[in-house]
Amino acid sequence: MSALKILAIVLIVAGIAGLLYGKFSYTKETHDIKLGPLEMSLAEKQTVNVPAWAGVAAIVCGGALLLYGSKKS
Repeated sequence: MSALKILAIVLIVAGIAGLLYGKFSYTKETHDIKLGPLEMSLAEKQTVNVPAWAGVAAIVCGGALLLYGSKKS
């Protein structure tokens, strides 16, 4: 399987995942506080919204790459 076909499949899967879930979140450690023997850290939860057009665009681009890759071979 060529790298172009693998990229196309990854784009299609990522586009479908973006349409199904619509957003993802992650935890980011922002501050570390050290006062003598005490240590504290602040973790902030970030949420990223994935626009529907980005998911559709990824699926379309992946499909185009898949068709282009099969015609070229």
